[in-house]
Amino acid sequence: MAQHLSNLTELVDWVLIGAVIYIIIVVAVCLRIIYDTRSNDKAVAYLLVTVFLPVIGIAIYFSFGISYRKEKLYNKKIVTDKSARERLREQVRLESEKAWDTNEPAIQKHKKLALYLLNDGMSPLTGGNQVKLLINGENKFPEVLECIKNAKHHIHIQYYIFEDGNIGEEIKNALVLKAREGVDVRFIYDDFGSRSIRRELVDELKDAGVQAYPFYKVHFILLANRVNYRNHRKIIIIDGCVGFTGGINVSDRYVNKPGQLFWRDTHVKIAGPGVYYLQYLFICDWNFCSGKRLKLEKDFFCTQPVTGGKATVQIAASGPDSDFPSLMFSMAQTIGLAEKELLITTPYFIPGSNIMDALHVAAMSGVKIKILVPDKSDSGLVNAAARSYYGELLDAGVEIYMYQKGFVHAKTMVSDGQLCIVGTANMDHRSFELNFEVNSMIYDTATAEELRNVFYDDIKDAKKINPATWKRRPFMRQFPEKVARLLSPLF
Repeated sequence: MAQHLSNLTELVDWVLIGAVIYIIIVVAVCLRIIYDTRSNDKAVAYLLVTVFLPVIGIAIYFSFGISYRKEKLYNKKIVTDKSARERLREQVRLESEKAWDTNEPAIQKHKKLALYLLNDGMSPLTGGNQVKLLINGENKFPEVLECIKNAKHHIHIQYYIFEDGNIGEEIKNALVLKAREGVDVRFIYDDFGSRSIRRELVDELKDAGVQAYPFYKVHFILLANRVNYRNHRKIIIIDGCVGFTGGINVSDRYVNKPGQLFWRDTHVKIAGPGVYYLQYLFICDWNFCSGKRLKLEKDFFCTQPVTGGKATVQIAASGPDSDFPSLMFSMAQTIGLAEKELLITTPYFIPGSNIMDALHVAAMSGVKIKILVPDKSDSGLVNAAARSYYGELLDAGVEIYMYQKGFVHAKTMVSDGQLCIVGTANMDHRSFELNFEVNSMIYDTATAEELRNVFYDDIKDAKKINPATWKRRPFMRQFPEKVARLLSPLF
C-alpha cells in the first residue's frame, strides 16, 4: 500500500512538473506570437489556438505561423530590388509626372492612390497603353497563344497554377517551338501550386531550351510552412511590349464547356509602358528563384509608342517580403476615394478590420457598394468566414450578390466608372500578407465602363441577399461562421 501511494505521489509530481513546463512553453509561445505577428487578427487567431488546443495549437503555429525562411527570402530579394531601384528611380518619377500632367478626370481624382503606389513600391504611372479585358479562359488563352507565336526576342511567363491539361499542353508546345527558334523563354512556376508539372512537363521545357525554375522550392519536410509563402502572381510578358495578368491560371477548368462547372474569371492584356513594372517584378522574382542576375537591359522594355494607346496604367504589387501590405492599403485607398459607386468581385472575402472599416465608412457616406461573391466557395471554412462579414455590411447598406451560375474566381473592382482593378489578389489575409500578388490599376473610363457592364451582367446570374432574411438565420448557422472568422487568419 505504501509503495502504491509512493508511486502515485511520484506520478502526480511528474504530472505537475509537466503541467508547469507546458504552461511555461505556452506563455513563451504567446509572447512570441504577440511580438512577432504584424497582423492583430492573425495574432488573436494564433493565441486562441495555442491556448485552447493543447499541443496541437502550438504545432499549428510553428507549422504555419512562422516564416523560417522569410528573413532570408527578404534579404535575397531586397539586394536585387535596391540595385534596380537606384537605376530606375529618376525614370519612374519622370514617367509618372507626365501622366499626372494630363487633365484626365480618372487620374486627377485618384492622384493620391497613384502617389502612394509610386512612393511605396516605386511603381510608375504610365500613359499611352492599350488595355483589353479578357473574360474567362476561352477569351484569354487564344490571345496568349497568338502573342507567344509572334514573339521575337523573349517570353517571360510566371504562374501560380500551371497544369498539364489540354491548354497546358498547347502553351508548352508553343513555348518549346519559340525556344527552338532562338527566342529566350524564361518560365517561373510556383512549386506548390504547379506541383503536378514539376517532373515531366518541366523536363520537356528544359530539354527544348526553356529556362524553367520553381519559385521557393518545396521540400517535403518543410511543406507545411512553405504553403504560406507562395507566388500567386500570373504574369506573361512578350518582348517587353505586351503583358498579361489577372486571375486566370493555366488549367482546363478555366475554359468553359457545356456540362462542366462554369468558371467565371477575368484577365487583362496590356500593351505599352504599363508592362514595364510587370517586367521589373518578373526579373526580381527570376533573380531570386534562378540564382542568376538578369539585368534590366534595354531590350526588356519596349520604347515604341502603341497605336491608339489611351489608357493610364499602374501596377500594384506586394508580398511577405514587403514592408507594408501594399495591396490592402491600395484597396482601402480606392474604397476611400469612391464617391458614387463601387463594384467588387472576389472569390474569397475575408477582408479584415481595415477593409471592413473602409467599406462601412464609404457605404454610410452614400457610396453605392455592390459585392459579388460565390454562393459556394471551394473551401467550406473560407465560405463560413466570409458569411460572417455579410451582416455588418448589409446593415451599412452594402448590396451582396451570391453567384449562382458556377464559381466566380475574378478579382476585380470598379470605382465610379473611372478606375478599375484587375489582378491576382483576393480580398483576404492570405493575399494581403502571405502570398506574392499583383494588381493592375487602370485609370481609364472606357475600360472601367466595360468592366462595370461585365459586373452588371454577372449579377444577373446571382442571388441578392435580403438583409432581413439574412438577419433571421438561426443561431446554429451563424455561430460556426463567427468561429471560422476568428480562425480565418490561419487559412
